[in-house]
Amino acid sequence: MASSFDPLTPVAPRTRLVLGAAFFVLFVAVWAVATLGGFIKPLFLADPVKTFAAGWKLFTQHGFLGDVGITIYRVMGGFVLATVVGVPLGIAMGAFKPIEAFFGPFVSFARYLPASAFIPLLILWAGVGEAQKLLVIFIGSVFQITLMVAVIIGETRRDLMEAAYTLGADSRGIVVRVLLPNAAPQIAETLRLVLGWAWTYVIVAELVGADSGIGHMIMDSQRFLDTGQMIFGIFIIGVIGLNTDFAFRAVNLGLFPWYAGR
Repeated sequence: MASSFDPLTPVAPRTRLVLGAAFFVLFVAVWAVATLGGFIKPLFLADPVKTFAAGWKLFTQHGFLGDVGITIYRVMGGFVLATVVGVPLGIAMGAFKPIEAFFGPFVSFARYLPASAFIPLLILWAGVGEAQKLLVIFIGSVFQITLMVAVIIGETRRDLMEAAYTLGADSRGIVVRVLLPNAAPQIAETLRLVLGWAWTYVIVAELVGADSGIGHMIMDSQRFLDTGQMIFGIFIIGVIGLNTDFAFRAVNLGLFPWYAGR
């Protein structure tokens, strides 16, 4: 009889929810004991009560909702641009080896370049407006998407392609009727993962030359040593990211129900 702790054995949805919530409760409890118990000075880490009080103040007195909205816009804008470029290029590289030979070395080289290193140049090229923030996220995401999509397309089972060729398919038919349907669920999962990385890039972009956004608020809070506001800003990023991840999972489950259960 299979145990829940056997490798790759799934757990019931309700059990997964309870276990996930239990970790958050344990995390907050440890945080409260460490701060309210005096083990960590408030200068270095605010307690949960002060943190959420600071968050309430941010929303009610400082218009933090606008900062949240502009950060979401920047993340989604840069991510969509990266997806529009990276997915088709990745499909082409995975399907056609000459294209992979042409673009592959550069994409492999560029994906190791930290997006934050481009910020000074992007400020010179695009100023300190929205274009610069979007480009940071674009640069940080597009090469990862391209390479991961190319790998997924390239791992398509050869017997599926041979069967399609036997039935009279041409190169276009192989891509449209074999490669894309086979790879679509994994590409969707790849985009879900890269979206999480995009959040790290937007905060870096907002720490330099920004006058709005969650990253800007965190930087301002650092100047005043307000660890409560800093922690709350980080908390909000996690909450938004978690909800985005759930939404992505729900869409993927609706589009590819046969794959989501694997």
